[in-house]
Amino acid sequence: MDYTVTLLSTGFVTHDVRHYVISKPEGFHYSPGQATEISLNTFDLKNEKRSFTFTNRNSDKTLEFTIKSYHDHDGVTHALWDAQPGDTLRLTDPFGTIHYDGSGIFLAAGAGITPFLAIFREQWAKGSLCNSSLLYSNKTNADIICEQELTHYFTQPENGLLLTLTRKSAMGYVSGRLTQSIIEEYCTKLTGKAYICGPKQFVASMKEIVSNIGFDSSAVVFEK
Repeated sequence: MDYTVTLLSTGFVTHDVRHYVISKPEGFHYSPGQATEISLNTFDLKNEKRSFTFTNRNSDKTLEFTIKSYHDHDGVTHALWDAQPGDTLRLTDPFGTIHYDGSGIFLAAGAGITPFLAIFREQWAKGSLCNSSLLYSNKTNADIICEQELTHYFTQPENGLLLTLTRKSAMGYVSGRLTQSIIEEYCTKLTGKAYICGPKQFVASMKEIVSNIGFDSSAVVFEK
């Protein structure tokens, strides 16, 4: 089923990521970690759909998305960047296999943090975001999405946060890609679930690593 919704507001998150607040259809429900397909309700793009993850709590009265725009071609994310409050969009029913199933390690790269944002916000509101670690990889520190919020969640005594940069070193961050040795060195608790989201190559690499560490396939949560 498709829904027509209205863009209510936008705002900057990073140099190429924006936050979008959209009206919520009556009775619309999703689970933190799920996504929907969005299209702009314009003549030239109404049939161009792209998948984006909800980044707020289902109990909120609006829908929120945190979307990275790619300006090297005239696609949906490029057009969204210039969208204005009052513009109409189209949504599909929610879908996706990423969901919260208990504490563990969260492994994300780039915009792959977005399904986890909804999970973190939901669990934090419930007081149950504990005994988990987030290892989050980006090209530079300017690319980190919602860094202050993530730091607030994961520098609590029962949690842990590691931010890595693959292209430009900066003080306070680990340089290089996430590797098995970094994960094993940093995470003192390699139990529970392993949540993975990011580019396809990142997901494949992390799945292999967590398997080597000892996570059973049933304990690995990713978008299938």
